[in-house]
Amino acid sequence: MSYADVEARLNNGGVVILDGGIGTELERRGVPMDAEAWCGPPTLEHADVLEEIHCDYIAAGADIVTANTFASSRLMLKPAGLTDRLEEINRTAVMTAHRAREASGRPDVLVAGSLSHMCPFIGPAAKTDTGARPMAEMTDAFAELAGLLRDAGCDLIILEMMYDPDRLRHVFAAAAETDLPVWAGFSARRGIGGEVLSFTREQEIPFEDIVEVLDDFDVAAAGVMHSEPNVTGDALTVLRTRFTGPLMAYPDSGYFKMPHWHFEDVILPSEFFRYATEWVKGGVRIIGGCCGLSPEHIAVLKPLKDGTQQQVA
Repeated sequence: MSYADVEARLNNGGVVILDGGIGTELERRGVPMDAEAWCGPPTLEHADVLEEIHCDYIAAGADIVTANTFASSRLMLKPAGLTDRLEEINRTAVMTAHRAREASGRPDVLVAGSLSHMCPFIGPAAKTDTGARPMAEMTDAFAELAGLLRDAGCDLIILEMMYDPDRLRHVFAAAAETDLPVWAGFSARRGIGGEVLSFTREQEIPFEDIVEVLDDFDVAAAGVMHSEPNVTGDALTVLRTRFTGPLMAYPDSGYFKMPHWHFEDVILPSEFFRYATEWVKGGVRIIGGCCGLSPEHIAVLKPLKDGTQQQVA
């Protein structure tokens, strides 16, 4: 299956299944996370586990697997002293996804490159370390990784965890330069008054202010990801006011405290299916999971692709 086939399915009202969490699934399977750079560096020493994860998602029904590049930009690797291995880490991540596709016997599966604006965390409060980095440095890092993802053979780029108003435009611009299809994933949280806000904890930014970026960039799909299931639907409602193309949804479950994902109160596959069913009924056409969600969660989504939508036990 080519990207044109995916596009045709979406345009015809079909559903495309994404994979689930990658970095968190590595940790769940016992792979140690890097104290500075989280889940990117483990790609090199644990490519066998990473390939297994991709294969498991494909077996669960995923049409798209995401390369483990979310936290592998120069911004993340520099504090860990790994910038000299940046290309090796990212090319290995993409190659491992390709190898899983070949091993699965499903050549129709696409490989997406993950591009985020993640920066290292500092201090006991785990605040994002952006102040000491000139925006030009961030822009160069985003462009560098986007080019690597294209050259390594990704079929599309997914912009993940878009929530920072200063950084996200530079990520969008970097992705646009690749000429690959771009899917934009925004992250949201619930304010104390019930309002939908940008995911950032450092400011209270209305979610609608974040998705305004879509007025200035063309993307092939847009959606809400790495957000709690109970806020995802309301965030999608906001997104619909800005975007008329294919919508996607892939929530997280649990919480992150650098460098570990805490698998607490992770949503049951059956409950996840109920949320996903409502999102698909509301027009979502790309569905999957993010941090904390595993192949078991993706496996329950198959009825949505088949159009049956029966209850999952």
